Amino acid sequence: MLAAALVRATMPEIGKTIRLEVVAENVANSEDLKVFLDGSTRSETRLHSAIIGIGTYQAGWRWSLHAGMQTARPSENHVGYVLSGRMLIQDANGIEREVGPGEAFEVGPGHDAWVIGNEPCVALDFTHCGN
Repeated sequence: MLAAALVRATMPEIGKTIRLEVVAENVANSEDLKVFLDGSTRSETRLHSAIIGIGTYQAGWRWSLHAGMQTARPSENHVGYVLSGRMLIQDANGIEREVGPGEAFEVGPGHDAWVIGNEPCVALDFTHCGN
């Protein structure tokens, strides 16, 4: 459940009303939980201007095999941050980059990604939703 406290203010220099709400939600306990074909999971929550997701991707998980096949959609732009585990990301041009704990990444549409090693990869992802 989304929790918010609302305050409105006016910026005199531009005459625009802005939202000063504090919004907080536990992403891991979100009602929007996806379970992929291999048992990997991803949940997300929508805030005012961004969608924040957290995924736990099992060893052997691959976007094109376990998410793409399930959603029947091509991969989109992704901005993320790896909490644990490792992932190899391949962009639409075939260039690969390994990412691990503490690393932020961004990759454009048409990419693929897969977990490397024997431990799950836990990663956050961020999507701007334009409010």
